[in-house]
Amino acid sequence: MPATAPLKIVAVAAGLSSPSSTRLLADRLAEAAREKLAADQDRRVEVEVVELRDLAVDIANHLVTGFPPAGLKKAIDAVTGSDGLIAVTPVFTASYSGLFKSFFDLIDNTALTGKPVVIAATGGTPRHSLVLEHALRPLFAYLRAVVLPTSVYAASEDWGSSGDEYTEGLPSRIRRAGGELASALTGRTVSGASRALTLDDGEDAVVPFAQQLADLRVG
Repeated sequence: MPATAPLKIVAVAAGLSSPSSTRLLADRLAEAAREKLAADQDRRVEVEVVELRDLAVDIANHLVTGFPPAGLKKAIDAVTGSDGLIAVTPVFTASYSGLFKSFFDLIDNTALTGKPVVIAATGGTPRHSLVLEHALRPLFAYLRAVVLPTSVYAASEDWGSSGDEYTEGLPSRIRRAGGELASALTGRTVSGASRALTLDDGEDAVVPFAQQLADLRVG
C-alpha cells in the first residue's frame, strides 16, 4: 500500500431497527479509532459503515443463487479490502443475529487473514455479554482475523453510564477498543511498542502480530 493511501476502517452493523443502538455503537467505536489515529499520525483515515439491514434481501438471494448483487458485492469488497474491521451485532437467543452470521458466511475464510477486528454487541440485558467470547471471537478466529483484546458489550443500561470504581463505563470501553484498533493499524501494540513490518515480512508476519495481540490478553 502506498504511504499516501488512507487507512480504511469498515464497521459492519447488523441492527434491524432505525435508529439502532447497534449502529450507534459501531459509529462510536469507529470514531474512537479515527480520533486515536488522527492524534498519533498524519495519514488520512476513511471510515465506512455497512448496515446489513439494507442488504438483507441481497444476502438471502446470494445464499440461494451464489451470485451477489452489486450492492452486496460492494459491501463484501469493502470489508475484505479494509485495513481494520469493527463488527457489531445485536444479541438474539444468546448469540449473534442470523443476518450477521449470514453476511459473514459469504466471506471467504481466508479473506480476513491477519486483519485486526474489534468485536462488539448490543443487548437488552448484561447477562448476554459472554456472547462476545462464546460466539463472535470463535467466528473471527475461524476467519483467521486478529481479534483485538477488548470487546465491547452494550446493554440497555450501559448507555449514559460512566461506570463506578469497580467497572469501566461504556465510553471508556469504547475508547480502549478504538485505541487498540488504532494501535494495530499503525503497527504498535497497545502498550506502545513499535512493530517493524516491511514488505519482506510476507505472510509470516501475521503469526508474530497475532501472537503479540494474544499476549496482551494475558497481561
